[in-house]
Amino acid sequence: MNQNELKKAAAERAVSFVQEGRVLGVGTGSTVDFFIDALAASGKKVPACVSSSVRSTEHLERLGFKVLDPNEVDEIEVYVDGADEIDSGFHMVKGGGGALTREKILASLARTYVCIADESKLVPVFGRFPLPVEVIPMAVGVVSRQLKALGGEPKLRDFTTDNGCKILDVSGLQITDPVALEEKINQIPGVVTVGLFARRGADVLLLATADGVKESAAL
Repeated sequence: MNQNELKKAAAERAVSFVQEGRVLGVGTGSTVDFFIDALAASGKKVPACVSSSVRSTEHLERLGFKVLDPNEVDEIEVYVDGADEIDSGFHMVKGGGGALTREKILASLARTYVCIADESKLVPVFGRFPLPVEVIPMAVGVVSRQLKALGGEPKLRDFTTDNGCKILDVSGLQITDPVALEEKINQIPGVVTVGLFARRGADVLLLATADGVKESAAL
């Protein structure tokens, strides 16, 4: 199976976690695009969705789903999203698609976070994928210097987030304590959020492999 086939398999499996009659949280990215299509094809009755990006919102609305503002909901029963990297503790690196702040907000609202990914995303230690950090535009310089002091090599992405902010992609880090690094980077003035989802990781991982989709739950 190629990577797209693996992503599609994980996405289709995630539909089984969708609870009819409950508001659904939907993330962002290529794997999530497959999930949205699979959800529409399933015929499951979802009263409304909450989305982490303009891209996903437009995709959902094209297929007839109602999308609410996160301020209109107190809780999301299930949130389905992908990851750029995930470890055995279900901590994640996210933000390759630029929606990390909104994704983190939805994750905080969710009772159950279902991560859908292909087997290439499972890693023993974070660091292969550059760590995204969303910053307000006036803080790009000062945050870059702080990230360099932590041993990283920040590079400004040619991209503006849905929040009107910028993203620094930080390479060169070997992240052995993702919880501590998430807290440290989030304390830098000018940082909106870092793409480490360690304090609030996934509850369920649907990992697509050549041998099928493997389901596991966080301990």
